[in-house]
Formats: sequence, structure tokens, C-alpha cells
Amino acid sequence: MKKKASEIVSPAVTQNPNLPIESTFGDVLQLIQAAKQRAYRAADAELVQLYWQVGEYISRKLESAEWGDGVVDELARFLSITQPGLRGFTRANLFRMRQFYRLYRDHEIVAPLVRQLSWSQHLIIMGRCKMEEEREFYIRLAIREVWTKRELERQLKTGRFERTILNPIKVSPLARQLRPEVSHIFKDIYTLEFLGLPAEHSEADLEGALLRNLGRFITELGRDFCFIGSQYPVQVGGQDFALDLLFFHRGMNCLVAIELKIREFRPEDLGKINFYLEALDRDHRKPHENLAVGLLLCATKDTEVVEYCLSRSLSPAMVAAYEILLPDKELLKAKLHEFYQLCAPPEEDETKGEQP
Repeated sequence: MKKKASEIVSPAVTQNPNLPIESTFGDVLQLIQAAKQRAYRAADAELVQLYWQVGEYISRKLESAEWGDGVVDELARFLSITQPGLRGFTRANLFRMRQFYRLYRDHEIVAPLVRQLSWSQHLIIMGRCKMEEEREFYIRLAIREVWTKRELERQLKTGRFERTILNPIKVSPLARQLRPEVSHIFKDIYTLEFLGLPAEHSEADLEGALLRNLGRFITELGRDFCFIGSQYPVQVGGQDFALDLLFFHRGMNCLVAIELKIREFRPEDLGKINFYLEALDRDHRKPHENLAVGLLLCATKDTEVVEYCLSRSLSPAMVAAYEILLPDKELLKAKLHEFYQLCAPPEEDETKGEQP
């Protein structure tokens, strides 16, 4: 029978009410868990490096015609016999290793990055992403945001790449000049399907659901966001106000004010978020922090109205929409295809310049 912690440690510790077990030995436990995580990451990196080398070896043998495809079958059988405890070296996986190497071998910037993800994450990206730009996009984001396998699958399911290309966040010219990083930190559309909200919901419902799912909301926002509070009190003059959500962003070193709207964005909403930003900068910002930025999170928005509002604005505030249902991935792919066709350079006329 498994013993409790209080039955294992010294009575001198358990009998002292000022020394609870968790606080007494918690630091040691954290050291052990941190070491385990480093060991797991190191093992993943070594495994990916091994698969890269095996994929390179097989690729060169096949490309030089030293091997035919049937030799890979023989290799898989040989390894299963000589290394009975070795897993992951089936015929199918050996060809995946070859595909892995061939996809990234000519990319000097991306190739070193692939070792920072696990093999299971690479299998997801290779299986779901058809374009080079899409694979690089997810590799970079998965590393930066330290996504788990589950979160990577979710981001692919929500069409993060397509939404980012089709709908870049709208930022005022001055804000873009002063804080160019905001274009990469904030999104135009946030997918909040994990809230489980009905189509008809109130702002209180939205805020409550976000707080109950705060961890997942921060994952959707980005890894560097740190939660400070909800209905954050702001006092100006003799009046009391409450900001819906207040975060801090470690990378930008600034407060981030988020106002929630369950309706379409209106031009006057920008005035409200600007008021909060001014109050935060004057009365709440620490001396070492940068000026606060704001995000209006609305149910819907008219892109042209947003552009008009921000074109002459001096405010570092942005406007984004939120979705409570997963987007249609196939529709996003179709729109992205149309987008690339529109952006493609026109084909040169072969007859141009010919003499009659």
C-alpha cells in the first residue's frame, strides 16, 4: 500500500505546523521535475537528429541508385531482427525519415530549427502541411510558443496559418512604427471554441468563460502573456471604472488592456480603450515598463471601419474579432488559394517583343 508523504518523512517535520510538507520539500521536487523536462527535451533532440541522419543516408543511397525501394524493406527487417527492442524503424517510418530530410535539407535557416521539436510534432506538420511556407510557419510558432502536440494539432485545425495570411492584424501607422513587434504578437481573429459558449451570450458570460479557461486563453493569446486581473479598478478624478481584462506581456515589457464586446466594433469603442491606456500609463505603469497597448476583442468587425479609425490614430490599440466555433478549414484553404493567385505575378506574354 502506498504511504502518504506524512508517513514517510521525519516526525520532526510533520509535527511542526510551520513546516508543511509541500513548502518544505517543494523546491527539491521542482528541481527534479525541471531536470526531467530537460532530459525529455534532450532525448527528443537526439532522436530527431538520429532520424535526420538515417533519412539523409537512405536518401543518398536511393538518389545515387545504389539502393532500390526494396532495400529499405530489407533494412527494416534487418533492424527488427538485430535490434529486437528498437522501435520506430519500420518501412513506413524509414521513408518518413527520408521525407523529413528531403523537406528541410535545402533550408539553411529552417534545418537547424527542426531539432527543437519532437518527432511526433514533425509527423503532424509533415502530414498536414503541403506548402513550404506553412511548414516553416508552424515550426517557428511551435518553438516560440512551446506548443504541446495537442496544441499544435488544435492550431492546425483552426487554420492558424491561413487566418494569419488572410487576415493580418490592423495596427495604426504610429503604433506600427513605434512597436513593430505587435504585428507578430497579436492576431486579427482569436478562436475561442474551447469556451463552449452558445451563440447568444452576454459579456459577463464571455468574461466568465475566459476566466474559467484562463490557461487555454493565454495559450491562444501567446506564451508571454501574464494575467493580472479582471474588472481591474481604474480611478480617474472622482469616478471609478473597471477594465475587463488586464495582462502583462513579458516580451514587450508592458501592460496589455483587453476590452470585450459581444457585438460589432464601433468607432467610439476606440475612445474607451484609449482612455484606459492613458490611465494605465499615468497611474499604474512601473518606471521600467513601456507604454501600455490595448486590444478590443469584438464579436465582429468591419475591416474598412477599423482601417478608417486607425489610419490617423496615435493610439497603440488594436481591434480583433473572436470566434466561438471552429472555422471551416477547407473554406480557409480555398480563400488562401485565391489570395495566392491574386498575388502571383502576371505571366509574361511569350509573343511580347517578337517581330512580325
